[in-house]
Amino acid sequence: MASKSKVLVIGATGYIGRHIALAGPAEGHPTFVLVRPSTLASNPPVLHSFQAAGITLLQGSLEDYESLVAAVKQVDVVISAISPNPLDQLKIIEAIKEVGTIKRFIPSEFGNDPGLKTPPRDKVSINGSGDVKFISVLEEDVGAYTMKTVDDPRTLNKILHIRPSANIMSMNSLVEMWERMIGKTLEKVTVTEEDMVKQIQETPDFNSSLFQAVLHDVVIQGAQCNFDLGPNDVEATTLYLDHKYTSAQEYLARFL
Repeated sequence: MASKSKVLVIGATGYIGRHIALAGPAEGHPTFVLVRPSTLASNPPVLHSFQAAGITLLQGSLEDYESLVAAVKQVDVVISAISPNPLDQLKIIEAIKEVGTIKRFIPSEFGNDPGLKTPPRDKVSINGSGDVKFISVLEEDVGAYTMKTVDDPRTLNKILHIRPSANIMSMNSLVEMWERMIGKTLEKVTVTEEDMVKQIQETPDFNSSLFQAVLHDVVIQGAQCNFDLGPNDVEATTLYLDHKYTSAQEYLARFL
């Protein structure tokens, strides 16, 4: 059997990046992560989890171009999980071009991510009509599917979509599922599209307003489900039947 590709994850200490990095050893890939010197010095728990999983820590950053090139030279595949700053991604691409031996680059396009952290017990906000469908995917599943693409020729130069059929639902259907699970009817508060737009415009903090803008895009515009996949698209759950993803119902059951 051919050896597994060596993978470098950049942005591995971030929200999605840590799940992608930890999926590397689980899929049999020698995995490396680029870590800032300041992060290494602070030694956060996430680095302990990387080391326990057999992940190699490489000191460097996007600002230190030589360290970036040195890290890229050690691997076959580069995965970026940094915040979607085009200029930062260009630095990675420049390093990949200079090294010239990278088989595959997976850019940071892991969205959308409106997320539901703790299900409500008494009152729930419904954005818009509540009938627009969206897709929910657990972070660990994003990591697993990402790593499965590394040596898969079917995904080369394709856009990978993760659309678990059990997790395509509307806000109304999600709330109804939760109500059945807890045996209780929640009070519904409607947040109109006008209210959402006003909140986006009046929120001074960029990250908060960005979150609201993404949420509007997903639950009002239906950005995750309002298009069909084309010839340059592939869908993860149909490609990788060996991976059992976590359904929305299974996730909610954790809070019972």
